[in-house]
Amino acid sequence: MTATHSPVPPPSPAPVRILLCDDHAVVRAGLLALLGSEPDIEVVGEAGSGEEAVALTARLTPDVVLMDLQLGAGIDGVEATRRIVAAAVGAHVLVLTTYDTDADITRAIEAGATGYLLKAERPEELFAAIRSAAQGRTTLSPPVASRVMARMRKPLPTLTDRERDILGQLSRGLGNRDIARALFISEATVKTHLGRIYDKLGVDTRAGAVAVAKEQRLLP
Repeated sequence: MTATHSPVPPPSPAPVRILLCDDHAVVRAGLLALLGSEPDIEVVGEAGSGEEAVALTARLTPDVVLMDLQLGAGIDGVEATRRIVAAAVGAHVLVLTTYDTDADITRAIEAGATGYLLKAERPEELFAAIRSAAQGRTTLSPPVASRVMARMRKPLPTLTDRERDILGQLSRGLGNRDIARALFISEATVKTHLGRIYDKLGVDTRAGAVAVAKEQRLLP
């Protein structure tokens, strides 16, 4: 009789190795329990700070770092992302946060984050985003994607050279009188230009003007 051999099943793919970074232990515990339900996802480490995330990523070389943005004392999630990406250890950073402002999204993406997910998403969306991030594919929560697209469609405001000069002085923390002296113009002229700058940037405070100008690279 001819012996028959059962087909050998193909080897299971290696699980996606995850490092969690969140400064709230309860949140990490919840994520650990949630991700533990997926056989192809393995949590290899937890970090409670940005510095710890950077160090553990270098030591554990996970496939994906789930990164919160606000991490209490020390560096924030954006700076931790920047350092992890710069270290080039092969880990992809997937931001998982409650914050969806334009500034947060822009800073995280510019720092090298592969994806940006909100904590309000369903577990299935998180699992899919992790698998995509492990392959270097970008995943954005629908609200985040909408904000990104809206920003891309919106033309950048056009500022005059004088308005850029005043913005530059604002970013140094100068008041109207000091700006007037630095630029050899009157305080009334400074106020007029500030009003136009606020209108163009869609803000109503000095701090807001500086924040938007930095975000959109409008500073001289």
